Amino acid sequence: MKSRLAIAALVLTSTLGLALAQAPTPKPALPPASDALPVPPPPKVAGTAWVLMDAASGNVLQGEGYDTRLEPASITKVMTSYVIAAEIAGGKVKATDPVMMSENAWRTGGAGTDGSYSGFEVNKTAPLEMMEKGMAIQSGNDAAIALAEHVAGSEDAFASLMNAYAARIGMKNSHFVNATGLSAPEHYSTARDLALLGRAFIRDFPDTYAYNKVKEFTVGPITQPNRNRLLWLDSTVDGIKTGHHSGAGYCLMASAKRGDQRLISVVMGSTSDDQRTSDSQALLNWGFRFFETHKLYDAGKSIAQQKVWKGASDQVQLGVAEPLLVTVPRGRYAQLKPSMDVPKSLVAPIKQGQKIGTVKVVLDGKVIAQRPLVAINAVEQGGFFKRLWDEFWMWWESD
Repeated sequence: MKSRLAIAALVLTSTLGLALAQAPTPKPALPPASDALPVPPPPKVAGTAWVLMDAASGNVLQGEGYDTRLEPASITKVMTSYVIAAEIAGGKVKATDPVMMSENAWRTGGAGTDGSYSGFEVNKTAPLEMMEKGMAIQSGNDAAIALAEHVAGSEDAFASLMNAYAARIGMKNSHFVNATGLSAPEHYSTARDLALLGRAFIRDFPDTYAYNKVKEFTVGPITQPNRNRLLWLDSTVDGIKTGHHSGAGYCLMASAKRGDQRLISVVMGSTSDDQRTSDSQALLNWGFRFFETHKLYDAGKSIAQQKVWKGASDQVQLGVAEPLLVTVPRGRYAQLKPSMDVPKSLVAPIKQGQKIGTVKVVLDGKVIAQRPLVAINAVEQGGFFKRLWDEFWMWWESD
């Protein structure tokens, strides 16, 4: 009996044209062949820890000791900048807010200390945006404390915000107790975490990030240069932040973009300003020379289709919500193996943008990129007879 039903069903299916192809494996277009050279060892770095990260994927290209908890010194101020930008985006504060240079901020981080300062006058206000530039460009400890007090009421309360945002970014080995990076117990981060922070900062708040490429800034009669010397040595470098004190050594988080490719380097515990600069430059040059970034899939465009049961349409188009880029050793792009992981059965209704599955990209047996697959188009529920018919076929195929 079941076989006769199947024959009748197949005839009707052919008549109605309802047969659907299986979803194909998404295939990115291949670029022209390039020089498939073996990747030589990275440059030697004189530091306690370092990392080179691909900004597109967050993958570590090379590094040493990059999960070791260390004092980040003034690289901490990148976290401070991120929190302020997020609070502005959330409507909690405004770039035009008058920020008071309190006596506490002035005494703790001002000219009377051994650290870097901006020079805003005590007990006077300046626009938040100006104060933040003093922190980002001049590395002003006074400005960082004043901003923390304005945003959260106190530096301690602001540190709680820093830790909350750090957890959201995925910084698993970081803990902040101040906004400046001045040495303190339980104030630490790692090279990997700081690179993830830099990646998030560039992605989430590009306008605020742009402060970090400004080469000098003036407060009152004092003009101070940006301490990131790579800004003068390499036109592709657009940030990010230096750091130094006796406990941390010389630190530098740097980022450069060449074409569509962006890399982030972090060097911690270096021996001098010259050393952290030259090592960071060497790491970036090495990364750009021996790795390349390619866009596999554009956002919002169909890369595959999948069968849908009980829908007004029999197929749903699948794609990615954000562009999918990968960074691989030069000449290895053609060896990438993309694959999809989707449910065996999809049943309407399906909303546009609904997560359907995952697309993975593998090289040498290792997943180097992974993104959610989403529905490019909505699929409404079909009529009564369409749902009844598909119900029969779902029953048949499950037997």
